[in-house]
Amino acid sequence: MYEHDGEKYFVVDGHMHYWNAAPDNWVPGAEQYAKGWIECFHAYMGLAPADTHWPLEKFQKYSEDDLMHDLFEVGHVDKAIFQPTYLLEWYKEGFNTTERNATMGEKHPGKFLYNTRWDPRDGDEGLETLKRNVARYGSTGCKLYTAEWNAGSRGWKLTDPAAYRYLEACQELGVRNIHVHKGPTIWPLDKDAFDVSDVDHAATDFPALNFIVEHVGLPRIEDFCFMAVQEPNVYAGLAVVIGGLMHARPRFFAKVMGELLFWLGEDKLIFGSDYAIWEPKWQVEGFVDWQMPDTEEYSDYPRLTTQGKKKILGLNAARLYGIEVPAEYQLQAQPTIAA
Repeated sequence: MYEHDGEKYFVVDGHMHYWNAAPDNWVPGAEQYAKGWIECFHAYMGLAPADTHWPLEKFQKYSEDDLMHDLFEVGHVDKAIFQPTYLLEWYKEGFNTTERNATMGEKHPGKFLYNTRWDPRDGDEGLETLKRNVARYGSTGCKLYTAEWNAGSRGWKLTDPAAYRYLEACQELGVRNIHVHKGPTIWPLDKDAFDVSDVDHAATDFPALNFIVEHVGLPRIEDFCFMAVQEPNVYAGLAVVIGGLMHARPRFFAKVMGELLFWLGEDKLIFGSDYAIWEPKWQVEGFVDWQMPDTEEYSDYPRLTTQGKKKILGLNAARLYGIEVPAEYQLQAQPTIAA
């Protein structure tokens, strides 16, 4: 738990991974894609402070000890949510699977929530796998990659009839938090397959589900904000926003945060470190210290208070996932003011 200037913060890392992209996991014949994917990920690490950069060999397959140290020993994280990404076209055992995450996480009770995933192109077999994973791991969320390659297909949309079958199954199974990657592309995936337009339609048709748009649709920030402000069940996942912009692009970071705060408000923003692309320690500490620039360029954006930062760093995700927050980390009730 993080304490700074007398304020206590309950931190939920809403977007993190435990992957294996080492060469011995590359699919024969697809080595160029497996190699290119992880090297593109590694290049994004360059947007963080220099003293947090890793060599590529470690980045390809970091250890359980690395993860536990970086998140819980020094990273200020109280609860972490695994977000799997399979990429079975390129990685023999998958890049970052529900099973791999849970096998590691079960050694550390109480630290993790295990989200699963699905791909509508997997048909009936995929639906059965979803049901098994929910029963085994207690998943109440899932991570979707609409640009993932699958048997010759290079993407799908939430509005596809096959995807609606899975969304209906999520409602029935209690998988209420739908995390959708809609942000910067990673080579060799197609940028247009991450467009945010399909979220609008699905969110309206499935009001009982929460759609957390990971990476806030970047670089389509305006498209995302004008859509999300009208959909009460659409949330902004701040992975990439904080890790990718706060240090390397501080002026653009202020603009993106300003747009999100203006249109969505602080109750709909969810922190995620995107570990292991970036470590959470510097992100949590930097975000707690961050203030909107006090210049004319940013004068029409809301200012973020300590209370708002507490919501974003953990309390909003805790609400969506039913995570118990110790009393001393909850917000104090605000006094009622008569109209």
